[in-house]
Amino acid sequence: MLRQRVITALILVGIMFSSLAAKSAWPFALVTLLLLAAGAWEWGRLNQASPAISFGMGGVLAAAGIGMIAGGASGGNLGALWWLATGAWVLGGALVIRRGVPAWPQAWRTGRWLLGLGLLLLAWAALIEARRIGINFMLSMLCVVWMADIAAYFGGRAFGRRKLAPAISPGKSWEGVWSGMAGVLVLALVWVALDGRFGFDGPSLYTRLVAAHGWIVSALALLALCALSVVGDLIESLVKRAAGAKDSSRLLPGHGGVLDRVDALLPVMPAVMALATLGGRA
Repeated sequence: MLRQRVITALILVGIMFSSLAAKSAWPFALVTLLLLAAGAWEWGRLNQASPAISFGMGGVLAAAGIGMIAGGASGGNLGALWWLATGAWVLGGALVIRRGVPAWPQAWRTGRWLLGLGLLLLAWAALIEARRIGINFMLSMLCVVWMADIAAYFGGRAFGRRKLAPAISPGKSWEGVWSGMAGVLVLALVWVALDGRFGFDGPSLYTRLVAAHGWIVSALALLALCALSVVGDLIESLVKRAAGAKDSSRLLPGHGGVLDRVDALLPVMPAVMALATLGGRA
């Protein structure tokens, strides 16, 4: 299993960095669109869609993304949708988690399909817009979730006592959440210092936030992003439990499915772009 995880991770990293190194933005956009189209297929399977409808959902998302690229749609013009997606994750996520696993399959099935497609497409659009702003900005956005996840894992193992949502994800603890948040704040401090020294291809998310709003507001914003990453993780766990599935699929050997890898990123990426509309953006 470990060997599979490492090999799969290395292949994915190689593909991603190769697409990022291309002079054109198309390779990265298409690679990430393909991944999230696979996520749309998984979402259909987890929400009682037939095989044909599940494949159709993946095709619809891919076609919509290609249409956005070909039509020259810019994430810079989607400010209202960034906030709409963020609001959906905050309010809708709280409602879904509060109602619990048994209530999810009772919700309108077609509505669940459409909701998943919309949120996946907006997450992809946010990722592409972040890439347009700069690789340093995009990586710092992704690292909010990755650092929160890593610090939460080790913090939870060392200090975890109080369960966060035992009926949804028994392994998560409040101590893990606090550890993840602390890890992100430390990461921000280090990244801002590195930005000041090296510059890279533009300022990171953290530097932009601090320049526009100061450290206190920036810290609160980063804590909110950490909380959103937990919401994304819990929602996917809830949907899988409702479907009786351990993983969203077996597309990524050793890792499960695409949604298993991007669940915490889905609410964070549009939220970052929503924050960017408040100032401090190129």
